[in-house]
Amino acid sequence: MASLSKAWLRKFTIYDLIVIALLAASGIAVKSVIGPLVRLVTGPLFIPGGAIAGGIYMMFIVLAASVTKKPSAALLCGFVQAIMVLITGMGGHHGWLTLVSYSAPGLAIGVLMVIMRHRGCCRFCCFLAGIVANVTGTFIVQAAFFQLPAVPLVLALSSAALSGGGGGILAWSLTKQINLIFKGR
Repeated sequence: MASLSKAWLRKFTIYDLIVIALLAASGIAVKSVIGPLVRLVTGPLFIPGGAIAGGIYMMFIVLAASVTKKPSAALLCGFVQAIMVLITGMGGHHGWLTLVSYSAPGLAIGVLMVIMRHRGCCRFCCFLAGIVANVTGTFIVQAAFFQLPAVPLVLALSSAALSGGGGGILAWSLTKQINLIFKGR
């Protein structure tokens, strides 16, 4: 098992690991600011705030895959975020389920990109990656903690898809800008 994880990590360059770490930390920092602001609006409307704000949160793990051109970078970014949340307590209070709720969206992105044979290379795959990530994360949290009835669950997942798609498009736009800055890479 240890040799498998070492072999998997060796696929990442130092640049990749730095990008993933920076994106993971940025995602947690942004979540602690954006989350409460979004909940001010969504709370009175009985819409789960995480489903709406999740597009911004998931943007960072889509960016990890897109900037590094490695679909598995999304899983690593989500896992690093989960460890950060467990250690610091910032961004969630779901206990050990945090490992699942933060890592599963990254895994979903990786699987989607492998199936599509994409690597965060276009607006469409980033759009779909954002949708898949946010719907996955929202479903896990809703199923584990809120156990919403069918109609509110569909509303939450629909909101998550809309927000996640927007986050994916934003990730693609940022990837283009990052690639311009580091054109020689």
